Amino acid sequence: MSTKIYVGNLPYSVTDSSLQSNFAEYGGVSSARVMMDRETGRSKGFGFVEMANAEVAQAAITALHGMSVDGRSIVVNLARPREDNRSAGGYSEAGYTAGKRSDVGYGNGGFGGGRY
Repeated sequence: MSTKIYVGNLPYSVTDSSLQSNFAEYGGVSSARVMMDRETGRSKGFGFVEMANAEVAQAAITALHGMSVDGRSIVVNLARPREDNRSAGGYSEAGYTAGKRSDVGYGNGGFGGGRY
């Protein structure tokens, strides 16, 4: 089972291949990807690396966390699962919905929405 690692505070000069080669010293790398801005095509300064198993991933985290790359101290740790943040309100398949708070909004009395 592969283990996903978050790598942050990367210099903008780091590419997918250089990221992969740095982590390959500690074990098998399944994938390495630097996140890029859609509009500018420039690096966002962070990326993700998938390693073959948890042991080699932990060895890479221990060795590379805090290491200086082009004058920047990189952050290396286990990636957290992506959070689902669709419940904040806004436009969805069901149409526009406001937040779930009943004390804010029109029709609750007063000029400001009835909070006071």
